[in-house]
Amino acid sequence: FSEQTESDTASELSFQLGRHKKSPSTGSHSSDMASVSSVSGSVLSVYSGDFGSVDAQGTVEFALDYDEKNREFQVHVSQCRGLAVVDERKGRSDPYVKTYLLPDKARMGKRKTSVKKRTVNPVYNEVLRYKIEKMVLLIQKLNLSVWHNDPLGRNSFLGEIEIDLASWDWSNRKLNWYPLKPRSLSAVNGVDHRGVMSLSIKYVPPGRPRNPPSGEVHIWVKDVKDLLQLRPSGVDSFVKCYVLPDTSKKSYQKTRVIKRDTNPVFNHTIVYDGFHTEDLKDACVELTVWDHEKLTNHFLGGIRLGLGTGLSYGISVDWMDSTQEEVAFWQEMMLAANEWIEGLLPLRSLAGRKKLK
Repeated sequence: FSEQTESDTASELSFQLGRHKKSPSTGSHSSDMASVSSVSGSVLSVYSGDFGSVDAQGTVEFALDYDEKNREFQVHVSQCRGLAVVDERKGRSDPYVKTYLLPDKARMGKRKTSVKKRTVNPVYNEVLRYKIEKMVLLIQKLNLSVWHNDPLGRNSFLGEIEIDLASWDWSNRKLNWYPLKPRSLSAVNGVDHRGVMSLSIKYVPPGRPRNPPSGEVHIWVKDVKDLLQLRPSGVDSFVKCYVLPDTSKKSYQKTRVIKRDTNPVFNHTIVYDGFHTEDLKDACVELTVWDHEKLTNHFLGGIRLGLGTGLSYGISVDWMDSTQEEVAFWQEMMLAANEWIEGLLPLRSLAGRKKLK
């Protein structure tokens, strides 16, 4: 593990594309407003806010089967019991179940059950289906998670379970109960483990009815699990955000500092506008986590959301280096306009930064 100071730039390469202008306050949030340059020459504005979070609890009942005749993987989601209550004031949760096949979750896509309202013991009796060859299926992992459905799209994580399908007993077609666990099972197995970030992203394209005149990328940083603990008192962490290639101070946004917690909950949202659809293949959202100290801040890990092509607007850059999981997350956002995409991504060291000895 090598430390890096916050004074390091987010990237070795910084572009100044477009004019800096003040954007009018929307009045939709009480938080600070800022404007930064766009990656394509129009205005980029930012707002942020805070939202609640709950701990995973309860169980889920499901069964797995493979239909050899139809070459179809089937997940029979039966029911859940004892889920966490999201809205404590109203004593309610509106849960649904979602599945992915990992590691390439974008290729096969997600499957979701219906939403059951006002219950912590939902009954589904639904079958989620994947058309996939058996040999391909056996190198996958099934990630099954439970979420509370929020009308504004800020869905709350209620728990998950992950199954290695290579070791699954396919003669077992019975419904079985499994405890829901905190996130994330898959992300914590890396050798260079720095923690796991939970976040949601959404792209709102321009020009449609009720949509903004220019596109928007919404980033909701929820929490981070299992941060590196640099001292006995814990870690005082915060998250920084840039949209590369712009690394100007006006593009820089950060969360508040969460003190003495290796599992900080941020629940901080940022919205960048001025995004044309074609910018999505050349831009990269960089989120980095830092330990805050009086004299200097230390880099703990980060993620980069983009297509990972190594190029930005035709220029070779070292920061366009997204992992397969980060690329899949960004691609899913591009394919699902106006829809929140939830993700659990492992923090990693990032290229283009000076390491301290």
